[in-house]
Amino acid sequence: MTAADHHQHEIVETPRGAQALLTLQLQWDDEDDTQRFAAALARQPQLRDAFITLHGNLGAGKTTLVRHLLRALGVAGRIKSPTYAVVEPHQAPGLDIWHFDFYRFHDPREWEDAGFRDVFASPGLKLAEWPQQAGAALPPADVAICLHANDDASRQATLTAHTPRGRDMLQGLAQPLPDMP
Repeated sequence: MTAADHHQHEIVETPRGAQALLTLQLQWDDEDDTQRFAAALARQPQLRDAFITLHGNLGAGKTTLVRHLLRALGVAGRIKSPTYAVVEPHQAPGLDIWHFDFYRFHDPREWEDAGFRDVFASPGLKLAEWPQQAGAALPPADVAICLHANDDASRQATLTAHTPRGRDMLQGLAQPLPDMP
C-alpha cells in the first residue's frame, strides 16, 4: 500500500471573496505519515518566505510536525520547542526559519513588545503555534494547519490557504505523497 492510499485528499476551492482561498483535508495514520507530509511541504518552493500557523489542542502534534519539517529542510542539531523561549531561530541551507510558540502570551501587545514585527518583515520561513494568543498583531497566515488527534495514533489535518502563496502550496501538496525510502 502506498502513502497515497493512507491519505484522504479532499481539496475544496473557496468562492472568490471568501477569507480562505483553498482548503485541503488530510488524515495521517501515524507519525510516519506526518513525516512524509513534512517532507512534501519542505519541497514546496513557496515555503521559503511563508508564514504558517499551527492550531490544535495540547498534544495534537504541532511541534512534532514542525520538527519533521525542519529536519526535511536540512536543519541540523537539536530542535527544541519554543514554549518557554517564545521563539527558536533555525538555519537551513540558504534559509532562515523562526519557530514561535505564543502559548504563554497573555496580551497580544507582547508580540509588539518582543520586537517580532522586525522578524516578520524579514525574509524566511515563520512557523507559529498558538497564533491566536498574539491576536491581530500577526500578519495573515499563508497557510493555517489545524490538527486534531484522534483516539488512536492518527491525526486529522485541515490546511487552509489564506493567500495566493498559500493556495499555490496547497495545490502542490494535493498531489499524492510519495512513500519514504
